[in-house]
Amino acid sequence: MSNKERVLQLIDDIPDNKLIFVIDVLESLKAYAGETIEPDDLDLQMIAEAERENNGETIAIEDLAEELGITL
Repeated sequence: MSNKERVLQLIDDIPDNKLIFVIDVLESLKAYAGETIEPDDLDLQMIAEAERENNGETIAIEDLAEELGITL
């Protein structure tokens, strides 16, 4: 079953007088679909801090799990 089919199935089970809530949610989602939000000052600050902390070194997930004592 596709996501669209599942959504339609769920909507069919909602009483008509409650569908206004679904309509509001769907309209809100449609308004934001594909919208690009420019980072604000806090976002830019967090990005800069992350770049300072990250020296470009990577670690395999298996090695990190072992280091943390986690069994995958």
